[in-house]
Amino acid sequence: MHKRPPYSGPHRKLVIAIDVGTTFSGVSYSILDPEFVPEINGVTRFPGQIHGALKIPTVLYYDTDGVAQAIGAEAVQDSIDEIAEENGWKKASWFKLHLRPKLDDEEDVKNALDPLPPGVAIVDMFADILRYLYRCTKEYIEQTHASGDLVWSSLEKETHFVLTHPNGWGGFEQAQMRRAAINAGLIDDHHASEGRLSFATEGEASLNYCISSELSKDAFKDGKGVIIVDAGGGTVDISAYARTSEKNTYEEIAVPRCYLKGSVFVTYNAHRYLIEHLRDSSFSGENDINAMMKEFDERAKLTFRKSDEPLSIRFGGYRDTDPSKGIRAGQLKLQGSDVASFYSPSVRSILLSVMNMKATAKRPVQTVLLVGGFSSSDYLFTQVKEGLHAFGISVFRPDGHLNKVVADGAVSFYIDHHVDKRIARYTYGNPCSYIYNPADPEHSKRSSQKYTSPSNKQYIRGAFDVILAKGTQVSETTEFRRSYWFTGMHPDGMCRIKNEIYCYYGTIQNPRWMDVDKESYSKLGVIEADTTRLSRLLPRQVRGKKKNRTVFYEMHYDLVLSFGLTELKAEIAWQENGKEVRGPASIVYDSVYSSERRES
Repeated sequence: MHKRPPYSGPHRKLVIAIDVGTTFSGVSYSILDPEFVPEINGVTRFPGQIHGALKIPTVLYYDTDGVAQAIGAEAVQDSIDEIAEENGWKKASWFKLHLRPKLDDEEDVKNALDPLPPGVAIVDMFADILRYLYRCTKEYIEQTHASGDLVWSSLEKETHFVLTHPNGWGGFEQAQMRRAAINAGLIDDHHASEGRLSFATEGEASLNYCISSELSKDAFKDGKGVIIVDAGGGTVDISAYARTSEKNTYEEIAVPRCYLKGSVFVTYNAHRYLIEHLRDSSFSGENDINAMMKEFDERAKLTFRKSDEPLSIRFGGYRDTDPSKGIRAGQLKLQGSDVASFYSPSVRSILLSVMNMKATAKRPVQTVLLVGGFSSSDYLFTQVKEGLHAFGISVFRPDGHLNKVVADGAVSFYIDHHVDKRIARYTYGNPCSYIYNPADPEHSKRSSQKYTSPSNKQYIRGAFDVILAKGTQVSETTEFRRSYWFTGMHPDGMCRIKNEIYCYYGTIQNPRWMDVDKESYSKLGVIEADTTRLSRLLPRQVRGKKKNRTVFYEMHYDLVLSFGLTELKAEIAWQENGKEVRGPASIVYDSVYSSERRES
């Protein structure tokens, strides 16, 4: 195992990492004692589930009032369908994907997802399962540790939470998850508890697990990079890392990717195939197809190995027969080539992404580590391994509990802090105005966007100020500053600033004008800050004389942004008596970020 140093914090602390997955969810934790080496433990006891289980099904049932009535293993027990039907409950599964950014959306994704139960928002559903997993963690610690009640009561207010999410999620999704954590009672409120909640991408959590378990010990030798493919229930998250010159420190070496090609879409493809295949048979009813899909999802999907071998799905009794559909004695036989087609989109996404990542990585890459619950599929592993072998890439599937990778890795993310440099996934910037230059042809053709400020200067709208370019490697301590100013007629109207921040997803290396490739811009949100203190320092300025005299004020400030963490952070800075003063800035994320787009 990775040799972890003793915890150096000033007092005892509890770290809880919660992995809400598309199909299964789990919790890991660590009690940090000063001068003792931290150990990572998993919660293995949940209501309605055999002791020792590492995860619960991410399934909930809601009543007609929008109140959760069954969660986890209790929501998949044999009698639940009858109870739900009698009481009018609605089932919710795969709901996590409703929070996804619509940057890489496809029609199949929309069709695969059931609508949310009436009157229940996605934040409410996240809050319900977070609350449930938190309660299970509390009970587990109280019942498992010596003097567990005292341990919990002493650490409950000293708990740091780590929530995991796919590589493709950003500020808007994190803001929704933070709200869910507040609603669930994990933390108090946004401002008071900012320091008690962190977010870790599933890709980075997987790396931390591999390092802590020494599963990647040999892969990072000689300065080479390693690609980690976390194949989960809903998403396939692909990341690339390399070890730095500093001990136990790693850097991201390529733009991380996220694809909606997890195992649930193999299930969806199979379901769609069966509906069409059995359309004109006596087995086209919902009950028969559901029975087939249950068997496929729980057993056949993971045991399928070769495209030239048929796959049998048992669903009925001896009398259930239809040779024309491949059904004999309650068993459906599918051609291996048809089954292989269910996996093809996932396999293709992994192969293409790995090859692209290898070509763009800042270090040579020769190794892929395949982790996550979906990686236990022998067919997926074989196809990825064979597909990359010809390009000199070796693929390994680490042994162990592959479905606890993310939760354990998220605790390690907080304790070990292995990654200190990350790659920008998009180009970030904001709309701005340039001082109008009639000699510049780019300005001349946009003369309709020209305007005059209160200071009598001419500007042209529609420009884009790049703050951070896609693919830039950023350390956690790197700050990005941009200087801005605006003019107003009175300081009282200048007590709050708002700066929009956009993402650019296109291929232009240095985008300057937002009317060029305009479909590739999407609003991320608005950076807001209280500038009351600064507004009181503004000198009165005068333009013109007598009747044409205009009084105005001009405010100059810097936005200071930190992109090197897993969350975007912002501050505002200005000069006061020759010294820099900083104040807090908040980022209000815009749901427009989740508008229909396709990631390049």
